[in-house]
Amino acid sequence: MATLYDLKPRFQAWLRPLSERLVAAGVTANQVTIAAVLLSLGYGALLAVNGTSLFLVGLPIVVLVRMAFNAIDGMMAREAGQQSRLGFFLNEIGDVVSDTALYLPLALLLAPEYPLVIGSMIVAIALTEFAGVLGCAAGGTRRYDGPFGKSDRAVFFSVIAIVAAVFTLSEQFAVAVLSIALLLAVATIINRVRIAIVEGQDGG
Repeated sequence: MATLYDLKPRFQAWLRPLSERLVAAGVTANQVTIAAVLLSLGYGALLAVNGTSLFLVGLPIVVLVRMAFNAIDGMMAREAGQQSRLGFFLNEIGDVVSDTALYLPLALLLAPEYPLVIGSMIVAIALTEFAGVLGCAAGGTRRYDGPFGKSDRAVFFSVIAIVAAVFTLSEQFAVAVLSIALLLAVATIINRVRIAIVEGQDGG
């Protein structure tokens, strides 16, 4: 299934000069990965404490910077020979931590009376990444299939943040949108597992 992840090569090409400058300056891929996590944790904390329109509008910018960091650390790892086991774990765990740090405060701000929906959505989002990694464990490749991959989630929640900053959203509308995110995450888990199983059968 098509996903915004398919646009990653173009995004990386735009960021490659910056990646090369960071390598020349002695910055490592793991440091960039950690910076992305710290950025997400810091802004998520600000959003949780002060969910004003200003911080809502700022969320898409932070998400874009985080995605840029994620693209850059991957290029540095592959193209500058900085791949490592530690980097693999930092990257995978960091994605889940960053998603939770940014999207949980936003969801709680929009629909505080629906913790079950919000909790289920956050768990499902985390499981999409778990399902993707399991593709490797099953003898195949790391799965990035949609419809609700990391890039898709970034756009989805960025749009929600902007709309919430401009308009007053009813809690019922907000929980409906978050429920859609939950369903998309579940569909992504199923899709990644399904394709990983087929990939394993073809490989076997």
